[in-house]
Amino acid sequence: MSRPRLWLAATLLAATLLAAPATAALAAPTPTDLQATAVTPVSVTLSWTASPGATGYQITYYQAFNDVIWSQTVGNVTTATVTGYILPTRQYSFRVSALDDGGYSPSSNTVTVVTPASTTGDTTPPATPANFRLIVVNPTGPSLGWDPATDNVGVTAYDVYHFDGWYTSTLLGSTTGTAITVPFGTSSTGMHNYYVRARDAAGNVSIASTIVRVPPPTTTTPPPPTLCTVAYKTTSEWNGGFVAEVKITNLSATAIEGWTLVLTFGGDQAVAQAWNATFTQSGTTVVLTGESWNRTIPAGGGTVSAGLLGSWRTSNAAPTSAVLNGTACTLA
Repeated sequence: MSRPRLWLAATLLAATLLAAPATAALAAPTPTDLQATAVTPVSVTLSWTASPGATGYQITYYQAFNDVIWSQTVGNVTTATVTGYILPTRQYSFRVSALDDGGYSPSSNTVTVVTPASTTGDTTPPATPANFRLIVVNPTGPSLGWDPATDNVGVTAYDVYHFDGWYTSTLLGSTTGTAITVPFGTSSTGMHNYYVRARDAAGNVSIASTIVRVPPPTTTTPPPPTLCTVAYKTTSEWNGGFVAEVKITNLSATAIEGWTLVLTFGGDQAVAQAWNATFTQSGTTVVLTGESWNRTIPAGGGTVSAGLLGSWRTSNAAPTSAVLNGTACTLA
């Protein structure tokens, strides 16, 4: 007689559970209250509240405006001194995670410090300049401003940097005031990032301000200079007819040898006769060409004139455009 299927299923489940590895213990809780208790030019001492069940801790840290992250593993302690890659007047941010058989806990709060310039004399850095802001974007670079920073002795200067968005900071200018205009820096990301630090007489620097992001400068192509003007004047008009004078002024620095003017009428005029120029017409477009005696227009304001006699039906409106030898002229 075969065994019941329920018994067989239970047997298989038990065998599977016995063969499976033991479930890993959960990671220890996140360490809390991370603080920097001592800062020298080449070391930073940290402390934190113990994480129950932890067997050790991992400290991770990085320098501001850099893309390298360092780490240091310590035993089951609640204080440690970090010396690797710590240099004077640098800004570092630290976090700590607990270790146990289950792995790493989530990271603690972040602590940011700036190392002093020296171990003697004034070792207190200035406060961070507040309210760092963009005042205006100039064609060559932004004008930036901030609120005055405090220091235990006194702030002597403010240094403004450009950050390329990856790992390079460039000092663009220093001032004793609270505003400066700096050039655009080199950016591979399109945006320009700026920050400011306060500096004291001992060479200590503050933690950097918040970053101000400035869009790239817009380049505009200036319009080409006006090389000519055309004055069109109706000297006589009657029902269905008109007489007009066309005066061309050469504003360029070069004389025009042989000229052709293309006028586009604003009405339905039909030219019947021209003087001091030959003409052809197609629709509202009239082409005037200089005669042998006035084919040259002197440079620097030289002029020539031509006259028109014609008719109109519904409108004798002035021309809407004038083009001299392929160059648009200003209608005067």
